[in-house]
Amino acid sequence: MMRKTYDWMMRMAGDRRAPHALFWVSFAESSFFPIPPDVMLVPMILAQRSKAWAYALLATISSVIGGMAGYAIGFFFMDTVGASILEFYGKTQGFEQFKQLFNEWGVWILIIKGMTPLPYKVLTITAGVTHMPLVPFILASIVARSMRFFLVAALLYWFGPPIRDFIERRLTLVTTVGVALLVGGFVAVRFLL
Repeated sequence: MMRKTYDWMMRMAGDRRAPHALFWVSFAESSFFPIPPDVMLVPMILAQRSKAWAYALLATISSVIGGMAGYAIGFFFMDTVGASILEFYGKTQGFEQFKQLFNEWGVWILIIKGMTPLPYKVLTITAGVTHMPLVPFILASIVARSMRFFLVAALLYWFGPPIRDFIERRLTLVTTVGVALLVGGFVAVRFLL
């Protein structure tokens, strides 16, 4: 089943509509959606390595725009939508304490944690709740997200065929490690925030 899913994703990654899907997944992930854009970005780059930089740029731009939507959720709708999203990620418990930390170190927290697979939407919503100035928020988001997506693009661009071969020969292992990292990211966020 994993092989069929992988093959389907690789075919879809080469489809002309794949950039649209990448845009919307990156946008949604920055404000409310639990699936990271890597699900689209990695197979798209593996399918068309020559477009690695364009795909990384698209993911960065759409992620920052989505981050502004997350900011708006925190700024305007924290009591309704924002609270539900934070509850989904198990972040309501220490949120008041994190807000204080975010008020003091917001730009650095955005840059450092925004580069990781940790749920970026928690950061964007927090930036809105704390009324972080919009320009530093956008600049920190651009730095963090471009570093994250361009690093992925660079690794896949330079080491694409061996990485693709490795993934295809060890698909179960790669999938298991990917799921473990995703779950580990959520667990780490729970303890770090």
